[in-house]
Amino acid sequence: MSHPTRAQARRPAVSLGEVATARAAGVLIGAAVGDALGVPYEFGSAPLRLDQRPAMIGGGLGPYAPGEYSDDTQMHVCIAKVAATGVDLREPEALDAIAGNFLHWIRNGASDRGAQTSSVLSATARAAGTPGTAMRDAAAAYARRNRRSAGNGSLMRTGIVALAYLGDVEAMAEAARTVSSLTHADPLAGDACVLWCSGIRTAVLDGSFDGVRAGLALLPADRREQWAAWLDEAENNPPRRFNPNGFVVSALQAAWSAITRTPVPDHRPEHGSFRSQHFTYALEAAVHAGNDTDTVAAIAGMLLGARWGIGAIPLPWQQAVHGWPGLTGPDLMRLAVLTARQGRDEYNGWPSVARIPATYKSGPAFRVVHPDDDGVLLGNLPLTQTPQGVPVDAVVSLCRVGTDPILADRPVEHVQVWLVDLPDANADIDYVLDQAAREVARLRAEGKRVLVHCVAGRSRTAAVAARYSTLRSGRRPMRALEAVHRALGRTWRLPHNPDLYQAVFRLAGYQPQPWPGHRPMVRRDWKSPTNW
Repeated sequence: MSHPTRAQARRPAVSLGEVATARAAGVLIGAAVGDALGVPYEFGSAPLRLDQRPAMIGGGLGPYAPGEYSDDTQMHVCIAKVAATGVDLREPEALDAIAGNFLHWIRNGASDRGAQTSSVLSATARAAGTPGTAMRDAAAAYARRNRRSAGNGSLMRTGIVALAYLGDVEAMAEAARTVSSLTHADPLAGDACVLWCSGIRTAVLDGSFDGVRAGLALLPADRREQWAAWLDEAENNPPRRFNPNGFVVSALQAAWSAITRTPVPDHRPEHGSFRSQHFTYALEAAVHAGNDTDTVAAIAGMLLGARWGIGAIPLPWQQAVHGWPGLTGPDLMRLAVLTARQGRDEYNGWPSVARIPATYKSGPAFRVVHPDDDGVLLGNLPLTQTPQGVPVDAVVSLCRVGTDPILADRPVEHVQVWLVDLPDANADIDYVLDQAAREVARLRAEGKRVLVHCVAGRSRTAAVAARYSTLRSGRRPMRALEAVHRALGRTWRLPHNPDLYQAVFRLAGYQPQPWPGHRPMVRRDWKSPTNW
């Protein structure tokens, strides 16, 4: 990426660890997943009983394809494309760029639009002057003409703003209010964006929901008590109490009620219960609020994604979500991570690079057959970059791979799993590992031949392959691990990240066992696979 601009240099940078980066990655895709989950039920399009679980079945007011997000995320993306460059969103040039994206969207991609947003953008298109100034003037004029101008249309797209100011809470509050005012000049809309951005920022940095209440201190003093009472009301009533929810206050209350009143599950991986599932259950509760279901769920999803991270978002939802302008889950993740990093890639070019380069740690390209299923191949990153003769229909990547298609010679289904091969670098390694293995099982049930790989094909790949064995054949975890390691042609040693292997035991309902040798694996322990 380019060197920091003047606007970038003014903002304090935050050095994010792996868990915080995963939380930042969950913000935009969390919003999009909530949006797509709520789309079928918007304004009663498909009545949803309390005993039913919502699903990404499409339809709604679009009508939308299954997994397709609506205007909530479309407008969020308009902001994210600017924020991901690292500019200060308070600058006139940045506001012009966002306003220009909104105008392009309403002319070329809007599948739906709120009445207030549509009116403001139409007035802007007819006005003279720069887009940012003209749009804010049009929003202010709309607010003067309409007593009810505090709609939920700016809150639904505010999450990305928080990621641009992780190091400066005062600047974050100013930017949230400024970006909100492009279409929603009412102070209550700005207040709601400040509170929610405060919640997202704290969730990313500290892993809690405390930032929403802390954000009260960022509001004008004469409105803090009222907002505190509104938050109290949300915490003491179910989401359906806040219906209708086109008003920004009731939309925030419905989302906050769904989040705070949904219990965090006990972590019992052997019974399929994980703390990370709070993301799923709270998001479903947000849809059950009814009325503007996609917007309430999008608002809830961005905060839930910030708290639990991208690894908590079910892989089928990550696979399904998509929308204007031709973006998928990995694209949304990329925009969020770049925003949190102020437009800068990592040393190896991630998340913008077309292909993550293989290093000496990867070893030569190889593939072996899974010991319990000859329809599953185990391999490494270099294999995906020299794909000729790899006879698979789907690839499950357990490492970062880049933006290019995974296999250049033919289209395949590609499942990307956020799984970091470092101790204590995954917020809920049990859940992610289980999800990955179950995706392999799903693909095989569909008759697809599957390649599972990570960078070197030894640690993450072995752990997911072993978990797949315990699911498929009922092998005990130690036997499953031994069989996978034999297939890989590797001397049995404790890897540098025992978290992965301990998760295999926990998921199968066993206490982790000591490993023979019990010393970190080094390069000389590797053996080249023989069963290609």
